[in-house]
Amino acid sequence: MFEVTVEAGFSSGHYLRNYRGKCENPHGHNYKVFVTLIGADLDEAGLLLDFKLLKQVMRPVVDYLDHQMINDLEPFTTVNPSAENLARYFYQETAKQLHEMTEGRVRIKDCTLYETDTSFARYYE
Repeated sequence: MFEVTVEAGFSSGHYLRNYRGKCENPHGHNYKVFVTLIGADLDEAGLLLDFKLLKQVMRPVVDYLDHQMINDLEPFTTVNPSAENLARYFYQETAKQLHEMTEGRVRIKDCTLYETDTSFARYYE
């Protein structure tokens, strides 16, 4: 099996519902998100997927969240914008585009979202 990983970053605000503590108040983070792909077969160029293409797949999700109050955006008007839920959101949104692009040859292994330099959540299926 082969794996490739790409990193992207964005800055956004959020607050946690049903939480007691500082994070129940609006605050911001400089997020980093890592999407790792996996697959057994390389393309004609010897690539699992060109890093540039993976960055293009991630870009709409990053642009949607960047410099926004995440709680005001769907699906986070009802889904709590925790690091765990944001990691799942990135996974699901990029997986849709990736499947179409590679016809299932490449899949997402996991998505890791850093909320701070020392704290992250990972989602995989």
